[in-house]
Amino acid sequence: MALRRLSALDGAFLALESAETPMHVGWAAVFAPPADGSPVPSFESVRSHVAGRLARAPRYRQRLVDVPLGVSDPVWVDDENFDVTAHVRGAHCEDFGVLVDEVLSTPLAHDRPLWELWIATGLDGGRLGVVGKAHHCLVDGLGAVELMALLLDMTPEPERGESEPWAPGRRPGPFELLTDAVGEGLGRAWRVARAPLKLAGAPSRVGELPAHAVRSGRAALHTLAPLAPSSPLNGPMSARRHLACLSRPLEDLKVIKRRFGTTVNDVLLAASAGSMRALQHERDEPPTAVKAMVPVSVGETDGEWGNRIAFLFLSLPCEEPDPLWRLRDVHVAMRDRKQGREPEGADAMLGLISLAPRPLRRVASHVLADPRVSNLTISNIPGPPMELYLLGCQVERAYPVVPLTPNHGMSIGMTTVTGQACFGVYAQAGLAEDADRLVDGIDVAIDELLALS
Repeated sequence: MALRRLSALDGAFLALESAETPMHVGWAAVFAPPADGSPVPSFESVRSHVAGRLARAPRYRQRLVDVPLGVSDPVWVDDENFDVTAHVRGAHCEDFGVLVDEVLSTPLAHDRPLWELWIATGLDGGRLGVVGKAHHCLVDGLGAVELMALLLDMTPEPERGESEPWAPGRRPGPFELLTDAVGEGLGRAWRVARAPLKLAGAPSRVGELPAHAVRSGRAALHTLAPLAPSSPLNGPMSARRHLACLSRPLEDLKVIKRRFGTTVNDVLLAASAGSMRALQHERDEPPTAVKAMVPVSVGETDGEWGNRIAFLFLSLPCEEPDPLWRLRDVHVAMRDRKQGREPEGADAMLGLISLAPRPLRRVASHVLADPRVSNLTISNIPGPPMELYLLGCQVERAYPVVPLTPNHGMSIGMTTVTGQACFGVYAQAGLAEDADRLVDGIDVAIDELLALS
């Protein structure tokens, strides 16, 4: 059988994990009680519902197996001991935020499938809370939203789940793992021979080589120059985590977008810059640009779970006092990067790195995650446009979790659900108060732009 191996990018996410840097993406969602007055579903009914949907996502019943001698990245195999009770957990709590921080502070166990859902009952107003997390090597931020959508329905009445019992496939032995890794190595050698075309973004005509090479060169330049400034956001990290949350109507951001001819993502970045500027003032620091890594989707994954993203690097104009000029600077920079097709150039660079031997790829992943390359990650994760329900309970809010790489103490994520823009500022515990200030500052920065609209 063909073995499913971690991609080079997903292997990099796995390599970056440590006790202080659990590399999971996720979300914290709140659901309203059923509108028809029926009882809020019990934890047991939610777990049974989740178990009945797993046939739609086979990867969620698979775990990673290392290749002997570490000659290649791990492969996915069915977990013969899969038990949904180890992945869907229950908690009765009054303070959902405390549960969210506790769940996000705990790394996922690597001896079973790399995901968990925590179902919280007893919230105010009979609401239901769900905290979901999955390792970044399994899904990217968009994939985490897809996991949420996988468990939900577009109507209060849920669709039926699977009826056929599941049986794990055969687990490959050491010899098969080694021989498959050798074959994969030969395939990489062939791709190395074609590396010039890979660097050029695989142009359809040789005459396009110079333009494609320029894209990759510009992406490399903006990755490394300018270097990220020294910042309190970076440094030694605690293993504990905190998620600060904010929601407001998505229409507010769209009003700003339409009035000034930008994008919703530009508004997110400009509001983040304004909030970071306010935080610097509170710390009595001089306003200084902060360099952000901005994930950009560059294609589909042929129906497979995993990541197909590239990264743009952008200096946020925190030193600019005028909110409109901050928005303009961000918009112009992002527009020029996209028009120059830098995301494709960055994707080509990652493709080249994927051809390197595994030890070199590990080194490259740590270089790209170095705080001298970026201070924080800011990610706009598109959410589902329709109303969604979990056993009759409509989702009200869903706050995203963008993972922290080594020595990066804070990240900013935004997703949309039920007409709301939901912001999650995720931070190591030592920056928890700053995360709360930052999420308040984003709210204020959007109000400033909205007033000018």
